[in-house]
Amino acid sequence: MKRRRFLKAIAATPAVPALVAQQTAPPGRGGGGRGAQEVAHIELAEAAEFAEPVSKFFSAQEFAALKKLSGLLVPPVAGNIGALDCDAPEFLDFLISVSPPDRQALYRNGLVALNTQARRQFGKLFAELDAAQADKILQPLLTPVAWAYDPPKDPVKHFIYAAQQDIRTATRNSLEASTAGASSGRRGFSGAGLYWNPVDPV
Repeated sequence: MKRRRFLKAIAATPAVPALVAQQTAPPGRGGGGRGAQEVAHIELAEAAEFAEPVSKFFSAQEFAALKKLSGLLVPPVAGNIGALDCDAPEFLDFLISVSPPDRQALYRNGLVALNTQARRQFGKLFAELDAAQADKILQPLLTPVAWAYDPPKDPVKHFIYAAQQDIRTATRNSLEASTAGASSGRRGFSGAGLYWNPVDPV
């Protein structure tokens, strides 16, 4: 009896109907009269709009060399975006971090070799070279390959070949390239509406 009186007293208070009205949604359409809670609409945004990506796998010097290499191998030409316009180096930093050990070693050793050669020839890191200096290092390493599955035997040339393919693929399949292709009406560089979503391994 005490419990019944307590419930009646609560039901009689004016605050309770107001609270119930706020928390209960009107009956759903065709839902058989069942009520449904209203769900707040949350605006979504790309993380890259508010935060700068940071390297997760490469060291600071290695990542700086990769970023310089990306800008040189896939620059913005003929109205297409370049590798740095779509954070291709940041994507590759993630991709290589989850790649097999031999792929990781190929990239790490290649980037270290670029920095070593830049120091030897110009007394500074590869990322600090101007375009002409970087070209003197890269030109001897760019080797034509007759078949995609038969890369150069030299490990540094192999790295440059692999990196060029990866950087180009990451750029062409980015959201930025897809958006640029859709807005221009062109279908050459990237298929409009087709792109890779960012992947968070955590």
